[in-house]
Amino acid sequence: QVQLVESGGGLVQAGGSLRLSCAVSGFDVSMYAWRWYRQGPGKERETVATIFSDGRTLNADSVSGRFIISRDTDKNTVDLQINSLKTEDTAVYYCNRLNTRYWGQGTQVTVSS
Repeated sequence: QVQLVESGGGLVQAGGSLRLSCAVSGFDVSMYAWRWYRQGPGKERETVATIFSDGRTLNADSVSGRFIISRDTDKNTVDLQINSLKTEDTAVYYCNRLNTRYWGQGTQVTVSS
């Protein structure tokens, strides 16, 4: 059964850090490309970071240098380390197997000033 389950969100003060995790079942994370998206209140969904099957990563310009996407093949997760959080990072964060219908339910990140 294919399942993507995000976790790790929460309420954090600006300047803090969080580590989000997307637990994947039904796929080997090393075999595919994965993407983290976010959707803030009243905003369009936007791409945050991508990791390709060869391990290359790509960040959106808006988060470059602060967000780090990685994968853990032992745990079969796709993770997102978020540093130096800003209030504008407040959003629901979703993981997705790139260009497929496989999505998680999202995890809420709220950054307070």
